[in-house]
Amino acid sequence: MIRHRATSPSTRIGSLFFSPGGPGGPGTDALPVWYDRFPAELRKRFDIVSWDPRGVGRSTAVRCFRDAGEATAFWARQPVGFPVGEKERKAWFAGRAELAEGCKKRAANLLPYVSTYYSARDLDQLRRAVGDEQLHYWGLSYGTFLGAVYANTFPDKVGGLILDGNVDPRNYVDGAMNGEPRQTTSLRMGSDLGSADTLAQFLTLCGEAPASRCAFSAGTPKATRTKYTDLMRRLQRRSVGRWSYARAVTELRQDLYIVHPGWTSAAEMLQALWQEREPEAAAPPPAGKYPGTEQEAAVVCSDSPNPRVLGRYAQLEAFSAERAGDLGRRWVWDYEWCAQWPTTTAKRYTGPFDRATAHPILVVNPVYDTATSYQAAQSMTSALADARLLTLQGHGHTALLNPSTCVNDHAVRYLTTGTLPPAKATCRQDTPPFAPAVPHGAEPSGRHARR
Repeated sequence: MIRHRATSPSTRIGSLFFSPGGPGGPGTDALPVWYDRFPAELRKRFDIVSWDPRGVGRSTAVRCFRDAGEATAFWARQPVGFPVGEKERKAWFAGRAELAEGCKKRAANLLPYVSTYYSARDLDQLRRAVGDEQLHYWGLSYGTFLGAVYANTFPDKVGGLILDGNVDPRNYVDGAMNGEPRQTTSLRMGSDLGSADTLAQFLTLCGEAPASRCAFSAGTPKATRTKYTDLMRRLQRRSVGRWSYARAVTELRQDLYIVHPGWTSAAEMLQALWQEREPEAAAPPPAGKYPGTEQEAAVVCSDSPNPRVLGRYAQLEAFSAERAGDLGRRWVWDYEWCAQWPTTTAKRYTGPFDRATAHPILVVNPVYDTATSYQAAQSMTSALADARLLTLQGHGHTALLNPSTCVNDHAVRYLTTGTLPPAKATCRQDTPPFAPAVPHGAEPSGRHARR
């Protein structure tokens, strides 16, 4: 666990638990990076607390490799982003089979017990440990599903829950694990469609901006969209150094998560590739740190059914590419490791999601969310017994990481007084994409809150 104590002890209310999402996101890494994103009034009045869920990070963790070196070497051998063509698909399947075998060998006793069902119970133990009668919570992305499971498992312990960047809970669990699912988790939740809508906004706003503010601008939205299409087709034919089509798509999706500085970085990356230059690569993770990539699979493959037939993934890639373009391909392959996952969970939560809670829940979502679509937030709101949806007319993944003073003001009132925003309330982001200046200096990247 990690805690940043309330800066005004005399007005302290209690603890605010923060989940960065994932699944597989270690809160002990995320909270130090994102602490300043919380409204100052919440930092004054709450201890901000996060944790590494079971199976993750510094907690008893799922580790399918002997050490960090072996894990890093394994991932370096895998196709980057997603497989392109039959040869890479075979390598991908073989790699996931090797991963599954390592997980079975090294984590078989732990894997059945890392589902969200168990994490919600752990969270209630943490609430008791800090001495709070009820839970106050801000969950991002997958953290919204954890929050919904908690609310329906311990409904009388709900103090104030903010679910930000929402998973569609019913489509995430998709009923029982029996039978063959028709689609992946991402397609059922519409993540590919959310990304496609956000990319369309990116290209339109980039085209409306001068090249001094969006490096990839071609002068108009139409010309910028055409330029993007031409670049993607060119990358499918040939890479630019180490930058393949799949790597470019993967990096683009990640950069779209956080508008500042991600959208500027995405434009610079695309422009470099357009000019057939290798973009500047992100710094590698610290040497010797165990990457823990498989910890995401350990949770999602316990909670959410995905096709087990390997040949289905190429078909779904074609389906998603048809409806969502390049980014749709990446979303399909995110969940293929579940096809060969070696175990099932001892217990998963599949509902109900409509148990009456002690206090209402606040659901927040950008309209153009790269990973968790606005439609998923509407589904979350309708699934819960008593919830209010606050709409952020903006872009990127989650409101916390794409700041809005309006959202923050509503969050403060809700968590300190229990007051919900008015029905159908909307907010705007503080700084639009490609604005002349970005406040608060350089912003951290959004690598932890994937889904």
